[in-house]
Amino acid sequence: MRRPHIRGLAVAVAVTSAATGLTGTAFANSASPSVVDAARAAAFAHAGATGVVRGDELQPQDVLTDPEGARHVRFVRTHNGMPVLGGDLVVHLTDELAYAGVTRAADHAVRPDTIRAELTAGEARAKAAAAADGTAGAAELVVDARDGDATLAYQVQVTGSDTAEGTGTSTVVVDAVTGEILSNTPDADEFLSPKLVRTLRARGERLDPATGLAPATPRLTGATAAASYPAPATGTGKSLFAGQVQLSTTRTAATTYVLKDPKRWGTETRDARGLEPTAFSQTKRFTTSTNIWGNGTVSNRATAAVDAQYGVAETLDFYKERFNRKGIKNDSKGARAIVHFGNKVGNAFWDPYCGCMLYGDGDGDLFKKPLVVLDVTGHELSHGVVDATARLEPTRVDGQGNQYGEAGSLNESLADIFGSGVEFQAKNAKNPPNYLMGEKLGLSQKFLRRLDKPSLDVLEGAIDYWSPAVYDAEVHAGSGVSSHAFYLLAEGSGRKTIGSVTYDSPTIDGLPVKGIGRAKALAIFYRALTRYMVSTTDFHDARIATMKAARDIYGSGSVEYKAVSRAWAAVNVRVANTPTR
Repeated sequence: MRRPHIRGLAVAVAVTSAATGLTGTAFANSASPSVVDAARAAAFAHAGATGVVRGDELQPQDVLTDPEGARHVRFVRTHNGMPVLGGDLVVHLTDELAYAGVTRAADHAVRPDTIRAELTAGEARAKAAAAADGTAGAAELVVDARDGDATLAYQVQVTGSDTAEGTGTSTVVVDAVTGEILSNTPDADEFLSPKLVRTLRARGERLDPATGLAPATPRLTGATAAASYPAPATGTGKSLFAGQVQLSTTRTAATTYVLKDPKRWGTETRDARGLEPTAFSQTKRFTTSTNIWGNGTVSNRATAAVDAQYGVAETLDFYKERFNRKGIKNDSKGARAIVHFGNKVGNAFWDPYCGCMLYGDGDGDLFKKPLVVLDVTGHELSHGVVDATARLEPTRVDGQGNQYGEAGSLNESLADIFGSGVEFQAKNAKNPPNYLMGEKLGLSQKFLRRLDKPSLDVLEGAIDYWSPAVYDAEVHAGSGVSSHAFYLLAEGSGRKTIGSVTYDSPTIDGLPVKGIGRAKALAIFYRALTRYMVSTTDFHDARIATMKAARDIYGSGSVEYKAVSRAWAAVNVRVANTPTR
């Protein structure tokens, strides 16, 4: 029996009539009111399966349409007007908008024992401020359904928190009856965990990755002359890590260019000037009269911006070209990046409230350069995609900000999986693609994490195979389970050389796994994330989600479907050892 935890258990209810055998993986987005209305009506009509009760209201977050017409409507809910934490669900419909099943985060009805708070909002704010060591905002009454129960609570955002990096905001949930702190979660995702930073300092590591210019294959095109302004232009960027790259920019006058990409919905990189702005509007635009950006060294402030803008563009292209995803939130809006964030910040972050990538310049001690490496950007922006879809959450966070639990581990894993996909898509000779994460950071072990045999990462103590102990593992360590399953699905087990890297991926039972190729594996994991994962999805739920995705795309009797099951079994995620709900 697994231990109680902050997040509720994901319940993947069987889809009884979903179509299979899809021919493509580019999915259209549809927000037709009739689709939402049909999904909402189906949720209440099938309350025994969906778990909705009297007093619940469902707010749509996303509507996805499959090539054959099936729909998937993601909802968050309120109960008697109060937001329900861990109350998210995805209602699946056929092409005729008939109910086809549900994936839900909470496996229980959401009915709090009391709707009367014993604490005042002011008392809750004080407790939240003390817990997160910052300034508390408004206290909102919510129903916390994440721990297998339904608890009346206050949710408080705390700014200036000493328990959170990035923009320094945390979300604190306080029991409205007992005053207990139910959770204290940093809002920004940081690339390097506090635990890892302490480990690196204890080892005396000094990360000073090699830089230098090298020609890169041009991938962007655009006019450099214009009769009227603003107009698209094509500039040249001299980066720290990616060589010389082309950048899509905006020409605002005859000799004025802005580092803003009109081809990617206005994606822009700006300068924090060593401050910690709380809004993108508080930052400074990068401009030039030459449309040449950076000089390949940190002596030029625009150099880090080149890496950031290039990495964001490559990430957006990856999601658009692979999955027809138009922007991080699939809303045809650009991404935003802020470089030179803070004073001596040795980290990079995805901040969901700003909708921004934040890059520190390094602390001058452990990190000598900005963390603007391509796979760091791909990883962090992929957290943005997860945040816009399944919203996978850690089950707990300790006092130092380290996160734990399988849903959080799956979040980190998906960021690594898609981050490596960005590298393969970019095909940059200066930053060769591989299944390693952070290989350009200058670590003594030559990488931060790797997907083929995660346990080779001794810094974070990454894990190759699932066991009950993984349930409460630190998320970067636990991420190895699903990352390993993905690698096996894509490339198979055993020794092989891909590009310039040699891999030797093991299996727990010693039996071989035959890969189906990276493109198919990515398609399966992306479809699983966007259709069949919710905030509490654990590794066994992820197995179900990816098998459903493989069934949808390739059919239940396909080689691909069977390969998904075999890849999870090879990392010890099986039906037979599914923990008791």
